Amino acid sequence: MKPIKKLSVYLCILCLFPFAGNAQDNVVDEVVWVVGDDAILKSDVENMRLQMQYEGDRLPGDPYCVIPEQMALQKLYLHQAKLDSIIVTNSQVMPKVEQWINYVIGQIGSKEKMEEYFNKTLTQIREERLETLKEQSIVQEVQRKLIGEVMSTPLEVRKYYTQLPKDSLPFIPTTVEVQIVTIEPKIPIEDIDEIKARLREFSDRITKGESEFSTLARLWSEDTGTAMKGGELGFMGKGMLDPGYATVAFNLTDPKKVSKVTESEYGFHIIQLIEKRGDRINTRHILLKPKVSPQSIRNAILKLDSIAGDIKDAKFSFEDAAAIISYDKDTRNNKGLMVNNNQESQYASTSKFEMQELPQEIGQIVKDLNPGEISKSFKMINSKQKEVVAFVKLKSRTEGHKANLSDDYQTLKNIVENQKREEILKKWIAKKQKETYIRINEKWRNCDFQNEGWVKN
Repeated sequence: MKPIKKLSVYLCILCLFPFAGNAQDNVVDEVVWVVGDDAILKSDVENMRLQMQYEGDRLPGDPYCVIPEQMALQKLYLHQAKLDSIIVTNSQVMPKVEQWINYVIGQIGSKEKMEEYFNKTLTQIREERLETLKEQSIVQEVQRKLIGEVMSTPLEVRKYYTQLPKDSLPFIPTTVEVQIVTIEPKIPIEDIDEIKARLREFSDRITKGESEFSTLARLWSEDTGTAMKGGELGFMGKGMLDPGYATVAFNLTDPKKVSKVTESEYGFHIIQLIEKRGDRINTRHILLKPKVSPQSIRNAILKLDSIAGDIKDAKFSFEDAAAIISYDKDTRNNKGLMVNNNQESQYASTSKFEMQELPQEIGQIVKDLNPGEISKSFKMINSKQKEVVAFVKLKSRTEGHKANLSDDYQTLKNIVENQKREEILKKWIAKKQKETYIRINEKWRNCDFQNEGWVKN
């Protein structure tokens, strides 16, 4: 397991689950661990155990040993983050929060059902998830800083492979390479004009002093990640923003004025400057997105089905269609080939995906395709949270198998390097344990901990 993933596996915090808030009522609470100035309560451990049981997660050992140890590790990393002044901002994490919320709503069926399921408002769910992911991101940053650059030589990889018993060789899951062509359904010009008119009305109300920008953002902005903060994005560099948005935002000079209506890949905005600091800027905005009609979706599907038919008839190639027709700029110049942007994946920045790493809609289509086969057109939500229509081609599929040097050198190299990373972190944990005041309740000490050194003589 990669070191950076360890805590996130066990610490997707319990607070979102409806029973979690009541678990304390059923537990006689007590302090079970103390790490530095922080206490770990029995109720904390019990709440997390209930959450993981509810989700069907399995722990590698006794939950009353594994869970408090993972909590203690997180406290060590968060303390180090304070010493190193490592900070993660809301704006860095919010896209992941929104992605998670959209996924859960898709699974449950609606925002209202999600609120009922978690017994909390969407705002509460979002804020708690934000805090959870911020802590996880801080831990990851601390680990990355501790680990630094880790490299392995071909000799080390071969040695690792040859010394492994054959029945211990790692199993390589099925991987695929996928090419994609997407188009955005046409939105009638009158619908776009209506969106722009609404934004201009908002701008007039702000300029005349009839409404505050932040109030209108909370009420109307469709950027759910910033709406609850009055549309505020936080300080960002130009490269962190959509180019269309950045051009307008960085030209603003008067915080009392509102920009003209601006188009970006996400929709249409009005923007207000809050503050500039060197090459970073803090703005607030209101985002409105034109709605795609069912008829526009049907028309786009018919168009793409026709293009897919021409490719199958050899009138032109898939690669030509991707380069000329596709709206997806991330794959358009790459012959339509998708790139794995999951930085925690062993295939990060390559064209290989494990099936579960593909976007959900694409994974459902690809699982039934043979290599070289082109799918029917389908609707999906892209990374900009826009409805698009796409078809895909399965370029290659490598079935799951026992690792070998010729086909899986990179995977074996990753394993060797991950072992080195884990060793670095283990040494750091051992050092930190000696430097930190740690007390474990007598009844909670009899454990086979993953890291030795918690119980001091």
